[in-house]
Amino acid sequence: MALTPDELQVLQRIEHQLKDMPYYVVEYIRSKKRAGLSADTLLQYLYQYQHFFQWLLREGLTDAIDTSSFSYTVLAKLKKQDVEMYLEYLQKESIPHENEAVKKRGQAVVALSVNALKSLFNYLTKETEDEDGESYFYRNVMSKIVLHTKKETASRRAQKISSVILNEHEINDFLQFIDQEYEITLTSGLALQRFNRDKDRDLAILSLFLGSGIRLGEMVRMLVKKVNLKKQMIDIKRKGSKEDTVRVMDQAFHHFREYIEIREAMYTGSKEVPFLFVTLYGGSARPLSRRAIENLVTKYTGAFAQGELHEPSQTTTQFCG
Repeated sequence: MALTPDELQVLQRIEHQLKDMPYYVVEYIRSKKRAGLSADTLLQYLYQYQHFFQWLLREGLTDAIDTSSFSYTVLAKLKKQDVEMYLEYLQKESIPHENEAVKKRGQAVVALSVNALKSLFNYLTKETEDEDGESYFYRNVMSKIVLHTKKETASRRAQKISSVILNEHEINDFLQFIDQEYEITLTSGLALQRFNRDKDRDLAILSLFLGSGIRLGEMVRMLVKKVNLKKQMIDIKRKGSKEDTVRVMDQAFHHFREYIEIREAMYTGSKEVPFLFVTLYGGSARPLSRRAIENLVTKYTGAFAQGELHEPSQTTTQFCG
């Protein structure tokens, strides 16, 4: 299956990160990639390993001179107290942010680091094999690490869920706003020109989000050849490389079909692009990126929210979660 520019970029970043990783981490990444773990997840895990190894170097818990020469024997000998000290460091470390601001890591990032390390240690202690047919080591200190997270009550979860779900009436109002009223909010001639060019595409994207349950990553990877207009079906690739077929609801299919009909005429060179949703860059069609789709969702929901009760970030969560 063809890869989007975003996916190619992620794979390139993975290869770049692997240059500074010890051989057993490279083995781990290759193994999990074959098993279907997403490239996005693997890249995030590599960032966590780099940070962890750098901390071990600074703390003098290894004799290695850099992360690439990091022996797995260091991991085998780590104490539970060492790992707990690292997690405490993660929670307290100050992270530079925009406008020279400083912030702390959220609980989700700490949990990501723990999950990344647990996955690596499980691999090293259960799935590896040395010349004698034995795992690289057997003492898994990460199995002793339990991350306590704050639990929400059922009513709190329900409140959060209901705050981001649009009912049928609101969906109709939202799409009608884009179709008939959004251009009134534009003050630039160039912005109006681009909106008129992309209107059918954007309505198709938003309708699919709302009428099919397709998620952002699946939207980006959608292929023209996988669309069956007659049956109103689309073959998509789910998380973990799982193939699935989605039926497009009638309301969403109306906008979807209109985009298909004008795609090649409106976006020069789009016939040569296998991915369904495209944009013009330098006068030629190229696949629409994840960031571009996120931006257009934020743009429209933000404008719609100006006269509605919904907060832009809430509506965006419903589409791109």
